[in-house]
Amino acid sequence: MTTHKNLFVYVLLLLVSSCALLQTQPPGIDTAVAPDPTVDTAAAHTDPVTAYIPETASTATGPATPVPVETDFWQQVRNGFRLPDEPHAAVTRRIREFRNNARLVERILDRGEPYLAFIFGEVQQRDFPTELILLPFVESGYDPFAYSHGRAAGLWQFIPATGKRYGLKQDWWYDGRRDIVASTEAALNYLDRLQREFGGDWLLALAAYNAGEGKVRNAVRRNREAGKPVDFWHLKLPKETAAYVPKLLAISAIVKHPDTYGVQLTPVDIEPGFTVVDTQDQLDIGIAADLAGMETDAMYRLNPGYNRWATHPDGPHRLVIPAEKSDMFAQNLAALPDSERVKWVRHRIRKGETLSHIARHYDTTVAVLRSSNVLHSNNIRAGSHLLVPVAAQDPDRYAALANIARTPRSSGSKLTYKVRAGDSLWSIANRHNVKVSQLTVWNRLDSGTIRPGQKLVIWNKGTAPHSGKTTRSVSYTVRSGDSLYRISRKFRVSINELRRWNELPKGKHLQPGQRLKVYVDVTRQS
Repeated sequence: MTTHKNLFVYVLLLLVSSCALLQTQPPGIDTAVAPDPTVDTAAAHTDPVTAYIPETASTATGPATPVPVETDFWQQVRNGFRLPDEPHAAVTRRIREFRNNARLVERILDRGEPYLAFIFGEVQQRDFPTELILLPFVESGYDPFAYSHGRAAGLWQFIPATGKRYGLKQDWWYDGRRDIVASTEAALNYLDRLQREFGGDWLLALAAYNAGEGKVRNAVRRNREAGKPVDFWHLKLPKETAAYVPKLLAISAIVKHPDTYGVQLTPVDIEPGFTVVDTQDQLDIGIAADLAGMETDAMYRLNPGYNRWATHPDGPHRLVIPAEKSDMFAQNLAALPDSERVKWVRHRIRKGETLSHIARHYDTTVAVLRSSNVLHSNNIRAGSHLLVPVAAQDPDRYAALANIARTPRSSGSKLTYKVRAGDSLWSIANRHNVKVSQLTVWNRLDSGTIRPGQKLVIWNKGTAPHSGKTTRSVSYTVRSGDSLYRISRKFRVSINELRRWNELPKGKHLQPGQRLKVYVDVTRQS
């Protein structure tokens, strides 16, 4: 009897507990459905996606905290690093060099601050390794006016031919290789093609970006035929290229662990600090700066692709404007009459003048004069008038760019010239081996006229500041077969200037391996 009583109590307790269990099930759940044996229930409870609860829901512990969005620029960059970070002696060596020059690394990254967020956005949009935003560190030190002995220009160091192949316009008005927006798009297009050609191997793509795809392709072929590995580290490449990729990997390692290497990274806003505005037509840079309420040199720093005082008459019709000023600029531009976009001078043609003379005087070209005045030939008549587009501000202001290296003035000499009867700016410029535009700027000759007895300042020895020009010092190594004539043509300078800059006496021949200093106006190298 006792046994039956105990059994009855046990069954009763079992029924009660079963009812309690059924009452705890959420409504709508069929308890008759067996659990799926393929589901790891333990994993489901720890999976962050499965465990996420909308912010409106509440639990016993209160509202759920939304997943935080990463707001640190450099951490976002690190999150996208995908290049191999395997230790290699060449990379270690470059890391040591950068670490020993930590302040220089910081200055270069500071110089890139205006462009980094924009480049990052473009790289991220293509789902490329974000180490690529550091490539201009290696290429140009983030200097849009950087110019190499191989005639490569801009942040991404395009040579003229490659730039044109990727749609970068280069002429008297504009050089797309220095345009931040256009050159970044072209560089990423080029890198994309290279990484696809080399089967997604980004190190080979980077090597090809530096040396040219032909050299890398040939190096891969040679190794393959010899039964050797065909990765970057086993290829026989030019010395510069062999150091190029390790430099990028080294600066990437430093950005990844700045504290370890004693480098302080300047905070960078996640969003680009500028907006690209369509100007619809040609616009004077100085007038554009006024419309945006900013200095002309600041406008030029954001728009380094323009060689002259205005945007290109045939396009691109765009300007990069600080984000906080873009609305004001757009409103002021819309209210600006078309006739006030560019300043014009009415020039009366004098006897003996040619279009070439007039173009030199106003620092423009014959093509611009012909186009502006609808001339079908170079024939002009004394007494007639020409409309000439000119800078709205003092042209010398356009040279006030950040970190622009100028030809040193100290090694030259200044003289004062007294204008004589019959003199012209053209004759004086020729006599002293300078340009009319230089005389105009040095002496503030806004009208372009001179009178007998007037005193003019002239800088001699080819070392004067070039009127509104952006000059870079280039070290050139003489090669077999080089001559002063060939080098002067390459860099668009005169033989006399090469002789003066390098103290080369006449009659002395160049020797292969000899190093020459060349002062290059980067706005005239396209």
